[in-house]
Amino acid sequence: NTWEGLTKVLAMINAIETMNESPLLRDVGVTLGYRIHDSCSDVSTALRATADFTQQDDCGQGSNASTCAQPVIAVVGASYSEMSIAVARLLTLKMIPQISYSSTAVILSDKSRFPAFMRTIPNDKYQTAAMVRFLNDFGWNWVGIVTTDGDYGRSALDSFVSQASEKGICMAFKVVIPGSVTGQDVNSAIRKAAATIHKNHKAKAIVSFIKPTHMKHLLQELRDEAERQGQGTESMRRVWVASDNWSSSSSVQGTLTLQDMGHVVGFTFKRGNLSSFNQYLDRLEAAGRHGAGNNTFLEEFYTQLNASSSVSEAVENLREYTHPHTTFNVEMAVSAVAHAVAFLCRSRDCKRPGAVQPWEVLNTMRIRGFKHREQTYKFDKKGDINLGYDVTLWRAERGTTDVHDVVAEYHPLNNSITYSNHSSSTQLPDLKHIISKCSNSCTPGEFKKTAEGQHTCCYECINCPENRYSNDTDMDQCLSCDTETEWAGEGSSNCTLKTLEFFSWRDGFAVVLLTFAALGILLVLLVSALFLQHRDTPIVKAAGGLLCQVILFSLVGSFISAILFVGRPTSLQCKARQVLFGVSFTLCVSCILVKSLKILLAFQFNPELQGLLRRLYQPHVIISGCVALQLVTCICWLILKSPVNHVSRNSKTLLENCHEGSHVAFGVMLGYIAVLALVCFVCAYKGRKLPQKYNEAKFITFSMLLYLISWMLFVPVYVTTEGIYLPAVEMVVILISNYGILSCHFFPKCYVILFRKEQNTQSAFKKNLYEYSRKTTESLSVSETSLPEQKSSSQLFIISTPSLYVPERESMPILKNVILM
Repeated sequence: NTWEGLTKVLAMINAIETMNESPLLRDVGVTLGYRIHDSCSDVSTALRATADFTQQDDCGQGSNASTCAQPVIAVVGASYSEMSIAVARLLTLKMIPQISYSSTAVILSDKSRFPAFMRTIPNDKYQTAAMVRFLNDFGWNWVGIVTTDGDYGRSALDSFVSQASEKGICMAFKVVIPGSVTGQDVNSAIRKAAATIHKNHKAKAIVSFIKPTHMKHLLQELRDEAERQGQGTESMRRVWVASDNWSSSSSVQGTLTLQDMGHVVGFTFKRGNLSSFNQYLDRLEAAGRHGAGNNTFLEEFYTQLNASSSVSEAVENLREYTHPHTTFNVEMAVSAVAHAVAFLCRSRDCKRPGAVQPWEVLNTMRIRGFKHREQTYKFDKKGDINLGYDVTLWRAERGTTDVHDVVAEYHPLNNSITYSNHSSSTQLPDLKHIISKCSNSCTPGEFKKTAEGQHTCCYECINCPENRYSNDTDMDQCLSCDTETEWAGEGSSNCTLKTLEFFSWRDGFAVVLLTFAALGILLVLLVSALFLQHRDTPIVKAAGGLLCQVILFSLVGSFISAILFVGRPTSLQCKARQVLFGVSFTLCVSCILVKSLKILLAFQFNPELQGLLRRLYQPHVIISGCVALQLVTCICWLILKSPVNHVSRNSKTLLENCHEGSHVAFGVMLGYIAVLALVCFVCAYKGRKLPQKYNEAKFITFSMLLYLISWMLFVPVYVTTEGIYLPAVEMVVILISNYGILSCHFFPKCYVILFRKEQNTQSAFKKNLYEYSRKTTESLSVSETSLPEQKSSSQLFIISTPSLYVPERESMPILKNVILM
C-alpha cells in the first residue's frame, strides 16, 4: 500500500531530523544522513539496492581514498523477514549493523549466522507463544493455520505448531500459500485454502501469518466459495488470529465488512508515544504544497496529488495508515544508531569521512543501552528488544472503517496475557461463546478416548469406571480413588468416603436386643432378691439354695456380655465379650451340672453305684474345675490369637466388627460349654420322674435342650451371615440361652413363692414325697411280678428293689436328704 509505505518513510525522516536537532548529536558536531530504497516487497530488488550502497567501501582500495564518501554505518529495515534475511547475509560480510522494525523470523536471532542483525521487536517465538496462550485462555484447541511460504512463514508455522502441541492444541489444517504476490500458483493455492477453511467448519479459530495482499484475496475467495455453496457470508465467519504481518492492515477487508469476516484479534508490537510524528504531520499540513523543502520524497508525493486534492486530505490519509507500533519501532532504531554514533564521536573527530566504522557502531549498540522518550532500552544477547505485544480487537466504526482497540497485553517474561476492562473491549465476552473444538468438552466424570490414528483433540467422552473419577473437563484419564477408604460410582466427578458401618446403638434391632438384655438383668436381680428373701423355704432349698445365687450371678455376666456386641467395636471390647460370655456361662452350666448330678444321685438306687456317686459328688470341686478349664482355654486364646476389631472393606462401605482371631479357639470354647450342657441334659433326663413340684430334672432337660438347639442353629447362620447384623446373631443366641435358663429354672419357683405359698411349706413337701414314694413302690412291685426272672436285667432290678422298698416313714428322709442337700 502506497500510503503505508510512505508513512514508514516519513517516520524515519522525522526521526533522523529530530535526532540531528537534539543535543545528543549537536554536542559532538555530527548529523545523520540517509538513503531510502524501495524494495517493492521483492528480495531481488532489496539485494540490488544493498549491493549498490555497499560498493562505496571498495573505493578505499584506490590511490585517492580521501575522495570517498562516508560509508553507510547502519541500515534500518527491512519490513519482511525474507528480505531481511537476504540483506543480512550481504551486510554481515562487512559487519554493517542492520536494525529491523518488523522482521520477526526466529532464525534472525541466531548470532552465529546473522551477527550484524538487530531489531527493536521480539522474534516470532514470543508472538507464537502469545497466540498459543490466547487460544488456550479461550479453550480453543482445534484451529487452522495459514501462512505465506518463505523463511518467515515457515519459521512461524514450525514455532506455532511446536508450542501449540505442548498445550494440547491441534491443527485442523495447515495451508502454505506461495510467496509471490500474483500468479496462477498463488490463485490456485488461495482457492484451495478457501475450500479447506470452508470444509473445516468446526475450526472457528484460524491463525494467519500470511501477507496482507494474500489475506485480502483469501477473504474474497471465502466469500465466493460461500456463494458457490449457496450459503451466506455467515458461513465464512471465523476468529482470525492475525500476526503482526497484517494485524494493523485494514486494507485486507477490501469490499467485505468486519461482520462478514467475523472477529479479528491482532498481535502487534508495543505502541509508543507518537507525539513527535503527529507534530511532523501537522507541520506538513500547515506548510501546504511548498513545504517539501529538500525532501525529494515529499516532492514526488505532491506531484502525484490531483489538482482537486488538498494537502489536508493527503495528510489525513497518512494519519489513517499510520501504524503506531511501526512508527515507534522505526524511531527506536534511529535513536539506537544516533546514541552509538554520539558515544563514539565523544572520543574522536567524526567530521572526517571514515572516522566511524560500521562494526564500531555495531559493537557499541550491543553493549550499551540507549534512551528514547525518557525510557532506556537495550538489545539482548540475541540482538532483540522484547517489549511484549499488544493484543488488539478490530471494531467496526463509521460504516466500514475499523478501529483496532488494545484489549490485552502479552508479557513474555511470565508468558501471560493481561486483559483490560475498559469499554473498548466489550466484544471480548462474545469470543467466549465461540467454540473451536473438534469434539465437545468432556465433563467431570468422563475422560477422553481417542481413536487410533485420530488427532488427540478428536475424541469421544467415556464415563469413568467404578472407583475412578475425573474432576475437571477434558481429562485424558480418570484418577483412582483410595479404595481403602473411598469409592466412586461409574461416571463420578469425585470420590465419596465409604460409610463406616457397625452394629450401632441406634439401630432398631440393636435397641430391641438391648432392651431384652437390660430386662434380663433386671429380672435376674429381682429373682435374686426374691430368693434371698425366701432362702429358708423348701422351694428355695430344693432349687439349690446358695447355688441359685451363683447361677443368677453368672447370668448377669452373660447378659452383660451380650450388651458388648453392640456399638463400634474396640480390641478390648472384642476380647471381653467372648471371654465374659464363655466364663460366665460355663459357671452357669457347671452349677446346673452339679444339680443334675444330685438328681442322678437321688434316682440311683444301686447301693454300690450310689456310693460311688456320693464320693464323686463334690460341688465346689466340680464347679471350680469346669470353670478353670474354660479359663485356661480363654487365656490361651487371648495370648496366641486373640479377637481384634477388624475393618472389612466393601465396595461402598467399611464394616467394622470383631474378628475372633482363632475360630478354632472360639469353637473349643463353645464346644466345651455344649459338652457340659449335654452332660447336664443326660443326667437330668434320667431323673425326669421325680416329684413334680420339686423336680429340677424336667426344667434342666428343657433348658439344656433349648441351649443345644439354639447353638446348633447358630453355627450355620453365623457362618453364612455377613454385614452389620453378624454380632446380632450371637447376641440373640446368648439371650435365648439366658432366658431359657431363667424361665425354666427360676420363673416356676417364683410362681410358687408368690402365688402358691401353701405348696412352699414343710408339710406339703413331706406329703408330696410320701405320695411319690408310695407310687414308686407299687410300680416296682408290679414290675417285679410281671417280668420273667430268667432275664438278667430283671434280676438286677429285683436286687435294687429292697433298697427302695423300705417302710414309708423310712424312705422319706432319704429322698428329702438327697433333694434338699
